[in-house]
Amino acid sequence: MPNTESAKKSVRQTATRRARNRWRKRQVREQVTEFMNAIHADNVETAETEFRKTCSLLDKVATTSTLHRNAAARRKSRLSARLRDLKAKAG
Repeated sequence: MPNTESAKKSVRQTATRRARNRWRKRQVREQVTEFMNAIHADNVETAETEFRKTCSLLDKVATTSTLHRNAAARRKSRLSARLRDLKAKAG
């Protein structure tokens, strides 16, 4: 247990930051799931829409310290490969 006032404040700040980071990561996971559902349904139009939403969200989260910008870029790259494969299969 923290004894000093500054240690108590640090505990409060850490809890707030952790909650915020977990919320952001949950948002990303849910959006990626929506994209993957569109991919598995072989729906190109919906997949493109969800891909744009996912990329936008990843860019927003990457500007914070929640997710590193290279990790966000890597995820976007892998998702775009999935979309590219779906388009090649469909058309």
